[in-house]
Amino acid sequence: MFDREEDSLHSLLWQVIRQHFIRHHHLLHKIGLHKGQPPILAMLWERDGLTQKEIAETLRLRPSTVTAVLKGMEKAGLLKRESDPEDMRVSRVYLTEKGKHLKKDVEEIIKTLEEECFAGFTLEEKVLLRRFLIQIRDNLKRVNSEEEIC
Repeated sequence: MFDREEDSLHSLLWQVIRQHFIRHHHLLHKIGLHKGQPPILAMLWERDGLTQKEIAETLRLRPSTVTAVLKGMEKAGLLKRESDPEDMRVSRVYLTEKGKHLKKDVEEIIKTLEEECFAGFTLEEKVLLRRFLIQIRDNLKRVNSEEEIC
């Protein structure tokens, strides 16, 4: 479809994802957050007191990965882990006040990043791009599900 490899969908998506990742992590670093922490914070903002197992399963991460990220977040004062009073083998994760207060900052970062990404776009172009991306996502989900990849 395109003469040059760098114009292919694969290449363009990779470039966009890479630049988005770099910018997103730069903005998060400014408020003291690191890779892997925002999804856990978002889950706890929705439902504080999740178990480490629930976090790992929802984010599709190995429990050891979640443990390492939680350890760093606990050290940074963003959360605390406590044994479940009904089952001492289960560890529940709770936000500290510091962790709760980061929600507004993270929401602002997401808003800023969205504005930066869509600079120079008309509303119609934004709507079309969103529609195209949803269609691409749905096409890939369908193929993956047919081949039982997911």
